[in-house]
Amino acid sequence: MTDTFLKVLENRRSVYSIGKEPSVSEEEILSIVRRAVIASPSAFNSQSSRAIVLFGKEHDKLWDDTKAILKGIVPAENFSKTEEKIDSFRGGTGTVLYFEDQDVVTGLQEHFPLYKDNFPVWSLQSSGMLQLAVWSALEEAGLGASLQHYNPLIDEKVRQHWSAPKNWKLLGQMPFGSVTGNPGPKENLPVDERVKVFR
Repeated sequence: MTDTFLKVLENRRSVYSIGKEPSVSEEEILSIVRRAVIASPSAFNSQSSRAIVLFGKEHDKLWDDTKAILKGIVPAENFSKTEEKIDSFRGGTGTVLYFEDQDVVTGLQEHFPLYKDNFPVWSLQSSGMLQLAVWSALEEAGLGASLQHYNPLIDEKVRQHWSAPKNWKLLGQMPFGSVTGNPGPKENLPVDERVKVFR
């Protein structure tokens, strides 16, 4: 069982070649996200993580808006590569938007002032664990995904169009879809340089 879990983690990769022919239904994808939100840990059981899942035209709109925003920022001579990347995300089935509820964070800071400086950090850790949980579960379901960070550039568009509360801070976007191309080889540093053991 442990080996199976670790294999899922090892197989999870950033997949940029994604399509609109998923191997599982929208309801199964929503179930993955909902179960991961419930199962992912958080400091003081704060449950500060939030998510919005976009499918179909709503997913397309996110990436159309993102491209329009970037077109106003990226120099014209460099925009073709940016456009190609955004179009690859748009080519997928959907996107998970990850947020952290800042009202929860500030509430904890007020109730536990001794740990005040730690709660924003712990909140980010909670979001990271949720992101990994969803990403790994999507991979196990046969879907490709990657994690993107076009916030804060797109924050206002997201807030306006999908009614994200002002206290929800956008932290990442995860486009996903059917796998239409495998990721290239991944190089890893020697594990002994990253893990030290003392007995």
